[in-house]
Amino acid sequence: MIWSEVETWSREQIEEVQLERLKNIVKYVYEKCAPYRKKMDETGIKPEDVQTLDDIRKLPFTTKQDMRDNYPFDLFCVPKKDLLRIHASSGTTGKPTVVGYTQKDLDTWAECVARLAVAGGATAEDTSQICFGYGMFTGALGLHKGLEKIGSAIIPSSSGNTKKQLLYMHDFESTLLVATPSYALRIAEVAQEIGLDPKKDLKIKTAVLGSELMTEGMRQEMRNAWGDDLRVTQNYGLSEVMGPGVSGECLELNGMHINEDHFLVEIIDPKTGEVLPPGEKGEVVITTLTKEAIPLIRYRTRDISALHYEPCKCGRTTARMDNISGRTDDMMKIRGVNVFPGQIEEVLLNTDICGPHYEIVLTRKNHTDAIEINVEVAPDKMTDSYQELKNSEQEIKEKLRTVLGLAAKVNLVSPNSIQRFEGKAKRIIDKRGEEQ
Repeated sequence: MIWSEVETWSREQIEEVQLERLKNIVKYVYEKCAPYRKKMDETGIKPEDVQTLDDIRKLPFTTKQDMRDNYPFDLFCVPKKDLLRIHASSGTTGKPTVVGYTQKDLDTWAECVARLAVAGGATAEDTSQICFGYGMFTGALGLHKGLEKIGSAIIPSSSGNTKKQLLYMHDFESTLLVATPSYALRIAEVAQEIGLDPKKDLKIKTAVLGSELMTEGMRQEMRNAWGDDLRVTQNYGLSEVMGPGVSGECLELNGMHINEDHFLVEIIDPKTGEVLPPGEKGEVVITTLTKEAIPLIRYRTRDISALHYEPCKCGRTTARMDNISGRTDDMMKIRGVNVFPGQIEEVLLNTDICGPHYEIVLTRKNHTDAIEINVEVAPDKMTDSYQELKNSEQEIKEKLRTVLGLAAKVNLVSPNSIQRFEGKAKRIIDKRGEEQ
């Protein structure tokens, strides 16, 4: 099913609308937002200089630091009285990034999420259990309103208290799960601990996942836990540009379809800022085309992906993003080698003995970095044979050396020994500031 005819527009129709909206939004921020006007004046750019889609390259980038420097409301283009909702990041690495929504913004948000939820298999017949944390985080309310728009019944169970989640899931016969990939696996794990078989005793048939990286290995782990027929898709967004609803997978699993009438996406070389051609991996940059409260021009997300423009077998013609393969700020530099957590996860989850739970520990001794990976043995692969475990550790180590180009220490540990998370999983423990 396709929710909106916009998703099947021709490339010419899409680009015509994008150009009209790009011109309007650039003029809008220049007139309404002093920090943007200052940035554009400093680079000698006026709104009338944007006459083609390629002219977007003339405009300066926006970064998270810009949002922090203008905390809380200086990047807003509407007065506070026109806001219906305010969200903010946790601010764990500095001032929170604050975003707001007018009624039009909230309507757009719900429409964008509805499209992507339907692409991922959601229907009006679903009972959707939302296991994102409700609060300042945009994920829960974003999916809530989008799924509500298509007619799904909502169970706003939030995150945590997993046994209570399972009570609701079982008794209310939930059919669609919204969660992070790691928490979705945790729910299945707790179900088994209390004597429920997720494949037989629960009715989840669709998982609409987000908020953290999901590799193909993790997708298979989801099916191993919930059933081979589980429809597992992921969607993409970030609070700064709206929240969930920027792009998402259809059931063809052919990349994430972008809501191009609302977002203009570029891929740039993160070092030079140069725009890269379709198919080349680089940093995702997003311009919001329709936001009223706090539009962003060329926002650098730090996420790594590539763009593809061929129509999809599902019938949608919108451009697609590759699933996010990492973040420029998640990249670990180990002895001069760039390493991404997703590379490690793919190796682990494609190794028969490994479960889906792992942690990466970075240390430094005598000014030399080292990487150590602790990964749980899958419960059905646990063995008392010390030699068998050591052989498996060596096998994983060799696979990692081939993929990463460096040696990593591997420790196979007992099931349930690595910390679980109800939100985004924390995979990296960096102890390099504690040099020995």
